[in-house]
Amino acid sequence: MLAPSGDQYEISAAGYRAVVTESGAALRELSYAGRSLVDGFAEDEMSPGGRGQLLMPWPNRIRDGQYSFGGRDLQLPLTEPKRHNASHGLARWAAWSPEEHGATSVSLQYRLMAQTGYPWVVDLHVLYDLSANGLTVTQTATNMSDSPAPYASGAHPYLSVGAGPVDSWELTLPAATRSLSDDERLLPVGREPVEGTEYDFRVARPIGDVVFNHGYTDLVRDDAGIATTTLRASASGPGVSLWVDEHHPWLMVFTADEVPGTARRSLAVEPMTAQADAFRTGEDLLTLAPSGQPGDEVSVSWGIRALD
Repeated sequence: MLAPSGDQYEISAAGYRAVVTESGAALRELSYAGRSLVDGFAEDEMSPGGRGQLLMPWPNRIRDGQYSFGGRDLQLPLTEPKRHNASHGLARWAAWSPEEHGATSVSLQYRLMAQTGYPWVVDLHVLYDLSANGLTVTQTATNMSDSPAPYASGAHPYLSVGAGPVDSWELTLPAATRSLSDDERLLPVGREPVEGTEYDFRVARPIGDVVFNHGYTDLVRDDAGIATTTLRASASGPGVSLWVDEHHPWLMVFTADEVPGTARRSLAVEPMTAQADAFRTGEDLLTLAPSGQPGDEVSVSWGIRALD
């Protein structure tokens, strides 16, 4: 009998262990020295709440599933019907094919065929690689069509530093600006500086009763362009960090308060190359050049590592 998430690909290195699934090329497990770094899902489950999934060719939501690109008005299927949105891309439930599976790394690929609402063929690829520096994830998209294609990417890991709730955990979130969204459809309606608000976590402090379901931008980066979010069980306790490269101007942070059974059990910190509704607004949206031309491919990286 096949697991709901299909074949399982295990890798390990330097005390780290990860399991990636055929379904959506999702990160089902990640641990260090036996300590879970992500709140994933069991082998006999489907991924609930997007756990560990890759969000391609867009992350988050598109209002009404409608957008215009290249002179065409397009309509995507509404995969979040209760809010009338197209949500989290077209590849997170697809069967991805293994390209190479070694002891410390695994790469998978999926050819996204032209379809209603997204009439381009795009080859998607992901590499999960473990080392002493933790997990590095590289997501790549290559346009195989003869016309430019809109594109953005994201991922949906839930970070964990032990048994929840998250309230006592210490968070450092290197973001100066928060996206504001409407309560009904969770789509952007504006933004505000975090300074002086309960959402300012640029200096480590306990999460407390703060409810997260927001995009964050204006990330503070090191000299290499890396922005790093950290989470610890306490000021001196074990922790986990998630880093994003310069291609990720956005992080979505989510405490899942609306989800019975898993509310505030862990903290989703989602790398995004563009925020919600980018196919409509064009903000930070990438355009893949026609196949064979410069700019027809883009690769972005992010990763997770343990903190002692």
